[in-house]
This record gives sequence, structure tokens and C-alpha cells, in this order.
Amino acid sequence: MISFFANLFGYLLNLLYNLVQNYGLAIILFSLIVKVILLPISINQQKTLKKSTKIQEEMKVLQVKYKNNPEELQRETFDLYKREKMNPFSGCFSAIIQIILLLSVFYLVRSPLTYMKKVEPQIIEEYTAEISEQSENRDAYPEISIIREKAAEDDRVYINMEFFGLDLSSIPSKDFSNWKTYVIPVLYVITSFLSIRITTSMQNGKKKEKSANGEEPNELDMMAQTNKNMAFMMPILAISISFIAPLGLALYWLTNNILMIAEKLILNAVFKKKEEEVNA
Repeated sequence: MISFFANLFGYLLNLLYNLVQNYGLAIILFSLIVKVILLPISINQQKTLKKSTKIQEEMKVLQVKYKNNPEELQRETFDLYKREKMNPFSGCFSAIIQIILLLSVFYLVRSPLTYMKKVEPQIIEEYTAEISEQSENRDAYPEISIIREKAAEDDRVYINMEFFGLDLSSIPSKDFSNWKTYVIPVLYVITSFLSIRITTSMQNGKKKEKSANGEEPNELDMMAQTNKNMAFMMPILAISISFIAPLGLALYWLTNNILMIAEKLILNAVFKKKEEEVNA
């Protein structure tokens, strides 16, 4: 399934590359288009976040009221979700989409000749074998090596990887001496935690607490905590990969982070304005 999406995304990325003739610019445009396509999911996510914060107190009241009647508590909780039109599993769908995107783009950037340029497998295999004979170490990104070593003599495997003085085919873990390879990953790290900080601050500044009766956190609390853990785990996973993958992948994630931050701020402002109009 991941290969299917990587192949599909490859057509779009190749179309953009043919328009701008630069891999970095094509990735930025690709990121923007994907973000626009997924905007409805982002809007639903933001609505869920708002509803989650809104009914926290109602859940705590129900816990106190029905602390000795778990069946009634469960029934009232279900009614609350239904009344607020909130699906407790909506966060799971969003997480699945993020994982599919992460892996698909990783496949695409790791093997741009296969998924983007649609180069014949035989050509890739021949060049891979030739490069392998010249090196004792196994290459984790053979297609990137082909682009770096064979693009000058074969237009079929040429991709313009130069982007504002950076070579997007570079891999930070393989080029410790070149500080430029760390610029994009470091910016990605900064924007990742900035995005997390913004998301956390949107929870109305309320800290997670135990319910008023001293019981364990309710289902909504646990769902919020799960979403919070996911918000931290996804960037950490991506950060780890960005240091061992070609810079093109880190550029995509960096662009996506910047767009995500702008999206969150804009949507939050829109929803806040609507709430003020309703309460007025």
C-alpha cells in the first residue's frame, strides 16, 4: 500500500519538477498541494480539539455524579459524545493518515528514480550493481548514489538537487564534516517543537488533572493524553529519520511543519471568532 501512494505522489512531484526544474522547489509546492488536499481533515482535527477542551469539565462532573454507578456513567458519557457529535476514535484516523504520508514520502524521496522519474528497473539495477562493485559498504540509498555519480553522463537519472547552496541528495549521517547538511534537519527540529507548543497552548491553558473524586482519568482525559503522546512521538520519529535520510525528506517535513503552524494559527483564529459571535 505504501508503494502505491509513493508511486501516486511521484506523478505529482515529477509534474511539479518538470514545471520548476528544481527538486527543492518541487518538494515545497508538493507539500503545499498535499496540505490543501488534507485541509478538511485538519479542520475536523481542530474542531475535535476544541470540543475535547470544552467538555472536559462536563466529564468531570459526570464522574462525580455517577462515581458509584459505572453503567450510568458510561451511558451519560456516550450521550455526551453523541450530543457534541464527537467521535472518540477520530484521532486514530488522523494518526493513520500521518503515518501513511510519512512512510510514502520517505519511499518517494529514498527512491526518486523509481517513484518520481519512473526510470526502468533494469537501468537502476545496472547502475546499482556498478556502484556496489566500487564500494565495500552497502548503500542504504542506491538511487541517491546513482543520481550523484551517474547523472552527469545519463540524463535519464538526472535530477537537479541543488537548493540554495544545499545538495538535497546529501545525508547528514554520512557527511558529518559538512555543517550545511544539518541546516534543514535543525530547522525541522525547531519547528516541530514550536508546533507542539502551539497545539498545547490551544488547550485553553488547562493542565491534565485527575477527576474531582480522585479516580483515574476518564476516557476523554486518556484520549487527550494519547493525542498528546502522538504529537510528541511523530516528530521524534521523523527527526530520527531526517538525520539518516536524504535532505529532500527533511525539506518536505520542514515545509510541512511551517504550513502546519500557519494552518493551526489561522484555524484557531477563525474558530475563536465564531465562538465569540455565538456567545455575543
